Amino acid sequence: QVQLVESGGGLVQAGGSLRLSCVASGRTFNNYNMRWFRQAPGKDREFVAGINWNDDNTLYADSVKGRFTISRDKNTVYLQMNSLKPEDTAVYYCAARSLLTQYTYWGQGTQVTVSS
Repeated sequence: QVQLVESGGGLVQAGGSLRLSCVASGRTFNNYNMRWFRQAPGKDREFVAGINWNDDNTLYADSVKGRFTISRDKNTVYLQMNSLKPEDTAVYYCAARSLLTQYTYWGQGTQVTVSS
């Protein structure tokens, strides 16, 4: 049974930093792209960052480039978030998307709140 368990969310002031973690278990994740998404109240879920399990290639949304860094260590995917802004406030979700089938597993989400 695949599990993606996020942690690290919380309340931070604008300009501060947080590091989110996503522990992946239940299968091997070769040929998967690990992703972070976020969803703010009243808005659609949006892509934040992604990293390939096999080669660690990364991709970022324009809104977070230069501020967020996605990385992977063994079975944990991290999202280092610096220079946080109030508009970064959202529930952040970890996802694992198969590069072969496009099936996506989702975590339960972790709340990030940035105060101004």
